[in-house]
Amino acid sequence: MTGSTDGAGSPEGCPTPREEIVERLAHLAAAIDGRDWAAIAGSFTRDATGYGAYGRGAIVERMAAHLGGVGATQHLIGNHRVTLEDDHRARSLTYARVHHVGAGPMEGSFYECMGEYDDRWTRVDGAWLLTSRAFEIRISLGDFDVLRPLDPADPG
Repeated sequence: MTGSTDGAGSPEGCPTPREEIVERLAHLAAAIDGRDWAAIAGSFTRDATGYGAYGRGAIVERMAAHLGGVGATQHLIGNHRVTLEDDHRARSLTYARVHHVGAGPMEGSFYECMGEYDDRWTRVDGAWLLTSRAFEIRISLGDFDVLRPLDPADPG
């Protein structure tokens, strides 16, 4: 399967590794939008890297520092390209358009970015988990300061 991108060879009715990874990406996007920190943590290996942080706990802390004080977000993902390195390792490249609505003192503002996720995966106990995640922002619109941690003093 080295270098395979089609996931061919899966028994009928069973999802291919590509389908499993694309589904994991969709679940992660929904978890981020829902601020489901436990589900986000469960998407990464213990020693993963992502968002400039090392380790699943630090990754979640970094994400909370950027999204905790934001209003609604929507992570739209697509144009998935999945390459299997072997039966237990893969890489996915995924376009994303992410909209962030300002909250608290940033109400009425927004920040939107478009770019590409470069994710590395490993299969652990039958589930695909991220070992690394990078996001290259190619287009940036609005006010980046919308991204901020939760401030307990904010009303709401």
